[in-house]
Amino acid sequence: MFTSVIGFPRIGKDRELKFASEKYFAGKINEAELQETGRMQREYNLKTQKTSGIDLIPCNDFSFYDNVLDTAFLFNAIPQRYKDLNLPVLDTYFAAARGYQGTNGNVKALAMKKWFNTNYHYIVPEIEDDAEIKLAGTKPVDEFKEAKALGIDAKVTLTGPFTFLKLARFTGTKKASDFAGALTAAYIGLLEELRSAGADKVQFDEPYLVRDLESDDIALFEDIYKNILSKKGSLSILLQTYFGDIRDVYNNVTELDFDAIGIDFVEGRKSLELIKENGFPKGKILVAGVVNGKNIWRNNYAKTKAILDELKKSVPESSLVIGTSCSLLHVPYTLKSETKLPESYKEHFAFAEEKLVELSEIASENADAFKKNEALFASRPDVLDQAVKDRVSSIREEDYTRFPTFEEREKIQKELLKLPLFPTTTIGSFPQTEDVRKNRKDFKNGSLTEEQYISFNENKIRECIKLQEEIGLDVIVHGEFERNDMVEYFGEHLSGYVFTEKAWVLSYGTRCVKPPIIWGDVSRKEPITVKWSVFAQSCTNKPVKGMLTGPVTILNWSFPREDISIRESTLQIALAIRDEVLDLEKNGIGIIQIDEAALREKLPLRKSDWYSEYLDWAIPAFRLVHSGVSAKTQIHTHMCYSEFTDIIPAIDSMDADVITFEASRSDLLILDALKENNFKTEVGPGVYDIHSPRVPSVDEIVSALTKIRAKTEDSKLWVNPDCGLKTRGVTETKASLKNLVAAAKIIRG
Repeated sequence: MFTSVIGFPRIGKDRELKFASEKYFAGKINEAELQETGRMQREYNLKTQKTSGIDLIPCNDFSFYDNVLDTAFLFNAIPQRYKDLNLPVLDTYFAAARGYQGTNGNVKALAMKKWFNTNYHYIVPEIEDDAEIKLAGTKPVDEFKEAKALGIDAKVTLTGPFTFLKLARFTGTKKASDFAGALTAAYIGLLEELRSAGADKVQFDEPYLVRDLESDDIALFEDIYKNILSKKGSLSILLQTYFGDIRDVYNNVTELDFDAIGIDFVEGRKSLELIKENGFPKGKILVAGVVNGKNIWRNNYAKTKAILDELKKSVPESSLVIGTSCSLLHVPYTLKSETKLPESYKEHFAFAEEKLVELSEIASENADAFKKNEALFASRPDVLDQAVKDRVSSIREEDYTRFPTFEEREKIQKELLKLPLFPTTTIGSFPQTEDVRKNRKDFKNGSLTEEQYISFNENKIRECIKLQEEIGLDVIVHGEFERNDMVEYFGEHLSGYVFTEKAWVLSYGTRCVKPPIIWGDVSRKEPITVKWSVFAQSCTNKPVKGMLTGPVTILNWSFPREDISIRESTLQIALAIRDEVLDLEKNGIGIIQIDEAALREKLPLRKSDWYSEYLDWAIPAFRLVHSGVSAKTQIHTHMCYSEFTDIIPAIDSMDADVITFEASRSDLLILDALKENNFKTEVGPGVYDIHSPRVPSVDEIVSALTKIRAKTEDSKLWVNPDCGLKTRGVTETKASLKNLVAAAKIIRG
């Protein structure tokens, strides 16, 4: 059987592209140097896949920031405010991604949202009524020619027009169908350019097809592709889907003139059933996504073979290609970079490069490889902790409920805290400067004593608190100088986790995370944050928030186990964080923030599965964390960069006292949804974008707050940035927070 990869990581196995991009943003290298880094990374990716024996190798899966944004620029879907900056093309592109504040103007970035059910963030295209959609770039053609020059006959991957239109935000009166004709014509023009360049294979990525689709959606999809496929000529067209099954359009897809169809058999719960019940058309290729592109555990060859054997009953082996379930963008580069993990652990993992080997071994049905794989799954050390399992099984229904009611708690907390109207705070972290990172690194490698490490962090906390008092913030944070990543930090203090050195995964733009791996049953070894919070509170008379990460986010931003359910793992983590919450309260911390930034991340893409498959246990897991505290303790939570409007009742039932969330890049539709659902929780819609380097003016924040006030109760409104300040610079952070406090004071007046 042939093998196919949907997409490959692009940031570089040592984050080369990240560092080059950030140097470019800082003016330390020029565009030619950045472009050369990109070229070298593309070459590495292509050659790595070629050497591994992959047959269908993607090109144009590379991006300097985001593939959806690339598509917007490719087809001239660029809001006029960015064109008016009169910057070079690459700088205009980065202005749309990051915002711009300089001699050419002052504009916010485009909105950013989670890419389906992953921790990757895409840039939301914004299409104005007068947008002239047309082919305006050459990136896919250029990158195909680049691959061809390396001797690689690559398939050209494109964000599909249907998914692009469904993800876009239309700012005027027009909608997707009004632009479908022009966009279709532009794609047809692109296919002509690719064919002229010598391409013979094109992959259209249409992950939106795995969502619930209305009849209008299906009609739009069919209309677009009937036109495109009628002009494909000699090109072989692969329709690639992932993150689920295509139950709503399976027959529509198979009846269209695609040469190949890519279907996910990892997350696609009904994919096998669809083929068994409906068959698969003769003469078409089925690209079966059987190697998990989102997790790092070794593939179980026996289970995969069983799926392939079932498929062969409906699809001739000559028409069957095996592939990844989705792009490998969502896993780290290679285990070769991990020098500290014992082999007894490493042999159970497969990062992107190792998944290429898995594809080749499965395709060739290598007997020795299958035998070795079978032995691997027969044993796994250090997994079981019976005490943890017993504790989970003894959770009572009443453990999920906090008393007294929200309304009673709100009254008690207002009288106790005596905060002003529109209290100001931040989400938690402060800039992680070079000296902070060095202190942490030196302590880990043993060149600093624990006493020196603690002393440094305590000085940083003092400075951070003094700065917040000078700025005038009402609720203080300690700055999180002891933490690398909000999930990895907690994982390091919990039993059941293992950690990597260079297993970086792209989250957005140039921002990478290093998810820890849940290896076994999880429990808390000892208090994690208490000493830092207690010290911080001793430095000020203002309330200091204890800062924790919630159980669902810890689970979602880790690589979870596959031998037990994610519900079981989440409850284990919830009990560990519950212990931390109660210890913080016992030590005098009266405000505790439990971040659930990734709550939406594993929400099923189909609404019919939302509660039964996820929310029915994820929301109670959060309540389990804080249900034991007194009415006086104020519980905050934070969420970011996801669509929450359709799960507002579930969020309210988390029963937090305050929720903060991203609102700076959005159109504030979430506030309308809060009002419609009589949302009881106090709210802090982020009033400025921390993922952009620009400093918001006082007037800008006042304007944002004025719009927010029209949709919320004054007595329930907090004023804060939209996320943590870890990635920002010190100077811009000070200026932004000063403007935030000044704006809050104006609104109070």
